[in-house]
Amino acid sequence: MSGLLAVIGKGKDPQLVKELSNRMSHRGPDERDLHIMDNGSVICHESLSIIDLHSGKQPIQGTNRAWMVHDGEIYNYQELKNTVLKEHTFRTQSDSEVIVHLYEEFGYNFCNKLDGDFAFVIIDGDDYIAGRDPIGVKPLYYGLDERGRIYFSSEMKSIADQCKSFSTFPPGHYYTAKTGFVKYYQPEYEDHRNAVENLDLDLIRETLIEAVRKRLMSEVPVGVVLSGGLDTSLISSIASRLLKDKGEKLHSFSIGLDADAPDNKAARIAAAFLGTEHHEVHFTVEEGVQILEKVIYHIETYDIISVRSGVPMYLLSKAIAEQEIKVVLSGEGADEIFGGHLYFRNAPSTEEFQDETIERVQKLFTADLLRVDKTTMAHGLEARTPFLDAAFLDVSIRIKTEEKQPKTYDGIEKYILRKAFDTPENPYLPAEVLWRQKEQFSDGVGYSWVDELIEYCASQVSDEQLAGAAAEFPYNSPTTKEAYLYRSIFHKFYPQVSAAQTVRKWIPKWQDNLDPSGRANAAHVRADALKSVISI
Repeated sequence: MSGLLAVIGKGKDPQLVKELSNRMSHRGPDERDLHIMDNGSVICHESLSIIDLHSGKQPIQGTNRAWMVHDGEIYNYQELKNTVLKEHTFRTQSDSEVIVHLYEEFGYNFCNKLDGDFAFVIIDGDDYIAGRDPIGVKPLYYGLDERGRIYFSSEMKSIADQCKSFSTFPPGHYYTAKTGFVKYYQPEYEDHRNAVENLDLDLIRETLIEAVRKRLMSEVPVGVVLSGGLDTSLISSIASRLLKDKGEKLHSFSIGLDADAPDNKAARIAAAFLGTEHHEVHFTVEEGVQILEKVIYHIETYDIISVRSGVPMYLLSKAIAEQEIKVVLSGEGADEIFGGHLYFRNAPSTEEFQDETIERVQKLFTADLLRVDKTTMAHGLEARTPFLDAAFLDVSIRIKTEEKQPKTYDGIEKYILRKAFDTPENPYLPAEVLWRQKEQFSDGVGYSWVDELIEYCASQVSDEQLAGAAAEFPYNSPTTKEAYLYRSIFHKFYPQVSAAQTVRKWIPKWQDNLDPSGRANAAHVRADALKSVISI
């Protein structure tokens, strides 16, 4: 819902800090403000108003001298106000304000009381605390400058040229000068030996429905990304039912190279079934290529799959924002939780399968979450991800591993998620969508998108340039012309070594072809080659 920037320490020109914050003004087009602390620290906020549109301006002052800025949403804020914070006086109706009062009530030890997606900084005199949500739905960076001042920022672009070193703030942690980094989020599922829960399809369904219900919390219009795949279609189905109960109609959005793109075809089927107000966006490869630099600047990565999928997501987000939608639900996380990526079929053992699901959930902030947040926020649009709800993660990841493996169900990925919503008496989705094979977003928009993008990159990079890539980029050296082009664009905007080190490459395991496209896996079946609906 915003962009935050805090510079903690003396001597930084407030006007310069304001200009640095303005580099991410796209994250908060509604209003902006800053506060200068008595000790010279500066705290800034670029606001996208979602809750409390009139009095929720940030930075927000606590009861006494503490001030805070927050990016994200706290879904249990009303419950907190009615219970542990009932003795506190609130200046706003904003969900954000509970954070500073929790700090006043409990000191540093309060992050586990928050149910939501968040990055925040609180400054209290010479004391401060910064924190990030459990999975890293909201981005946060930190760095140090030559004078020893510490910076916290929602995006790298606001601090990269100010700090001698900087890095990604780890999810599920808070940081103070006294304690350093503290891992507050320590779920049982992080140990694969705790995958012992018996399968309960009703619980899976009910917990996901509740996760979607929370994320419909808004005082502005809400839409949904509907790719026509299982994950976004389930989220769309649940959201459309919940909104229908309130007399509202859901707006859904899909994108592809044309009307025959796999995602657009499947999305039309799902939208017609659900009765959403559906919007279909088309783009050409040329249009995608033209915005490569803009996309890499915004998403702050050179990871191949993030760039490939970031381009259509950037264009889709622009179209959604033009419909005056400010909040959009998306389907990130399901493939990691349930082993939905096609390479999971090749896992050598149940333990390695489970470890990979856990690691992929833990690393989502380096790829999918980074992409979805920054492509949407580039247009003042907030994305919410119900599959990454903490309660849903607790339920789903600890299910016995054998129940999640595709080999248990003749190779069908995410079988138990599909089966949880396979309710013939009151169907959530048509069968051809509920049982559709996994397509990665960059493939689903049209197979020629990735193919022609690779060809374009090859035309822009010489053999000599690629041969010298290891010398030019000694860290995380690109090994293909596509990777070289993305790295070169990234380096143009973010030449610092620290910037390159924030990027993690997404590489599938257990398959010969290491290209991250789902089509690189031998198990993939082209959408236009599917002859019949899978019947279970």
